Amino acid sequence: MARHPVTMAIRVLRAENVAFEPHLYAWQPHGGTRASSEALGVDEHAVIKTLIFEDDAKQPLCILMHGDREVSAKNLARAIGTKTVQPCTPEVADRHSGYQVGGTSPFGLRRKMPVFMQRSILELPRIYINGGARGFLVSIDPRDAERVLQPTLVDAATE
Repeated sequence: MARHPVTMAIRVLRAENVAFEPHLYAWQPHGGTRASSEALGVDEHAVIKTLIFEDDAKQPLCILMHGDREVSAKNLARAIGTKTVQPCTPEVADRHSGYQVGGTSPFGLRRKMPVFMQRSILELPRIYINGGARGFLVSIDPRDAERVLQPTLVDAATE
């Protein structure tokens, strides 16, 4: 097995005693969760994307969503009690998170920001989430993600 990178995310998972399994794959620009789920042979619904949004005050927030769903900005804004939220541009997201878009992990974010998680993620037995580098996912129990990240659970998914 190829050696996996030791990113800030991996350091956090180790510090929090989270059991994880590393998965490396050939990252594709604009491939998204479909490319990673196909490369790993797992259901795209269990591949969780880490997205950086900003609220109307330009404050960053992190939202975890199923790979086969989109975030409804309207539902997310309503759930968190702000007028609007929108995805950050890649450059702004990289600045907020400390990771490159395509390799953003919710673990070990550069800036402290609220984390929101699509409620239905907790119904899955295992999730595949970014390990902090492009082409690198870790599979973990979603309850571990909940314990470490302390996210606010929301219903913000659209088909």
